[in-house]
Amino acid sequence: MVFFIVLIVACCVAGLVWAYMNAIEVTSINLAASDPANENEIRGIDAMMKIGEKISNGADAFLGQEYRICGIFVVFFGALVFGLVDFMGNNNGGIRLYATVAYVVGSVTSMVCGYIGMKIAVKSNFRTTYKAMTSLSEAFKTAFRAGCVMGFSMISLSLLILIILFEVYKKMFEPTYNPKDHKQSYAVLMELLAAYGLGGSSIALFGRVGGGIYTKAADVGADLVGKVEENLAEDSPRNPATIADNVGDNVGDIAGMGADLFGSFAESTCAALVFIATCESLLKVNDGRALYFPMLVSAFGIVACILSSAYGIYVYTVDSFDLIEKALKLQLVLSTILILIVIPVAGFLTLPSDWTIGMHRNGKDIQKGTAFKAIICVASGLISGLIIGYSTDYYTSNAHAPVQEMAQACTAGPAINIIYGLALGYNSTIIPVIALAITIIMSISFCGLFGVALAAIGMLSNLCVGLAIDAYGPISDNAGGKVVPYDRYC
Repeated sequence: MVFFIVLIVACCVAGLVWAYMNAIEVTSINLAASDPANENEIRGIDAMMKIGEKISNGADAFLGQEYRICGIFVVFFGALVFGLVDFMGNNNGGIRLYATVAYVVGSVTSMVCGYIGMKIAVKSNFRTTYKAMTSLSEAFKTAFRAGCVMGFSMISLSLLILIILFEVYKKMFEPTYNPKDHKQSYAVLMELLAAYGLGGSSIALFGRVGGGIYTKAADVGADLVGKVEENLAEDSPRNPATIADNVGDNVGDIAGMGADLFGSFAESTCAALVFIATCESLLKVNDGRALYFPMLVSAFGIVACILSSAYGIYVYTVDSFDLIEKALKLQLVLSTILILIVIPVAGFLTLPSDWTIGMHRNGKDIQKGTAFKAIICVASGLISGLIIGYSTDYYTSNAHAPVQEMAQACTAGPAINIIYGLALGYNSTIIPVIALAITIIMSISFCGLFGVALAAIGMLSNLCVGLAIDAYGPISDNAGGKVVPYDRYC
């Protein structure tokens, strides 16, 4: 068991080190004028940095107020978790704090991850603008590095805390391998540990929904008052709502998104642990080694994403606009291929050759699970995620027909625009629904509901890169907003 603990922790540490390296590379960029005698250039850089400072102050103020409310909610809901789970649900009698502590730790971890993402975003957006003045390649690297800071720090930190909680709880609880033991079994312990994911979802409720509403309201408000009423350019410095718009990108699309995906990651991992803990034939083999399988897949995913992102930063050169989208797609493809290679390693290291899942629906045959079937379930989720990603890109990128047709429909008037937009939105859900349906049916036929949980683990196994790409968008958007004030002086 020590081997798996060390391996998972080592992968998490590697992810945190990679995030730190990228953070140092971004924050160490020296914003100096290329020609110290050019006063216009100096004034432009100063204006760019002042706007960046205002955005940073606004994001700090929003998150400070939001997290203050979240803290109050966590206290009251944590008390509810304690009363319903740790007190009333304690079959051993007395008082315990397993679910309450897991919930609070999950909530705090989610807030910390969102804050880290927001801070690196506001420090990198005007640095991206500065690099774009001389090099498209360097600007892309700056924005992508900042995205990597958020992606790798969030997944590595959340997995590291989860494995620590898992080991500490296991040592204190001393669980048995009998799922029917409703007092001291692994099944009970994993249900208590699942509050870690609940904590992440609680913060996501505020961060993703509250921050998302704020950023969309600020964006639409800025466009209405600026472009529609005053005929100002996009992100014009003469439009005060521009600052609110850019603040919204950081608190909604970065901090909120990070909290949302942290909740998804923690919940899917905890769900897989619960399924393993309730399967006696799987749990008893090798002293519960199978419990490390979901965490090991995510840990190997961190290493695979480090390799793919390093290739995108150090090897692949983005020297034209058409290569930007290809570079981001390449990250998804490379990370998917690398994770597909390491999934069998994680499976054969931790899972038994076969185990009993339960009876088939006919009530006669016993459904058997195997390491190979579990590996297929994880791989199917990973591949489905890639397909959904490409489908989303096809329906939302201006490089493809749907968006181009949408733009053409706008010229016919607002009614056609709305009708075509709705039709396009409905149509874009077909491929994701089919991919998810196939994955679910295949996973259930192989490993039951445990297979569905494993497919979710696979779908999120390259989340480090996925988050980096997601964060790249708002960072680049903010950077684009700073080109206007710079151009006014230069």
